[in-house]
Amino acid sequence: MATTTCRDCGNEVSFSARSCPQCGAPEPAKPNWDGYGYEYKSKTTLFGLPLIHISFKYRRNRTPVVANGVIAIGQFGFGVITIAQFGMGLVTLGQFTFAAATIAQITLAAYAVCQVGAVYEGIGQKLFFLDKIL
Repeated sequence: MATTTCRDCGNEVSFSARSCPQCGAPEPAKPNWDGYGYEYKSKTTLFGLPLIHISFKYRRNRTPVVANGVIAIGQFGFGVITIAQFGMGLVTLGQFTFAAATIAQITLAAYAVCQVGAVYEGIGQKLFFLDKIL
């Protein structure tokens, strides 16, 4: 079996080890490792943000990596156009959103197609209209 050293403690570990038996470091054979999951950021930027940021990733401490870009896609997202379970943006598609315009299950938005929401205008199962609340 091929071995290498753990990047954190220097202990000998297998290339296929999921964690170091000495220190518990995840994926100890990988020289650089910053979390579980998938992340992509385009090199092209607009307004200082990546044009596309896709993130379904968690850091070592289990903190989620928020997709933050012009187009943001992930479990958590913030962008001009956002597709996320929990999202914020101008235009969003998601389960829980805060947006100008959205298609969502639960939302706070100016314009929405949703199941439940506090909206200025929209279509949904249970809506609370902001102009009547305020």
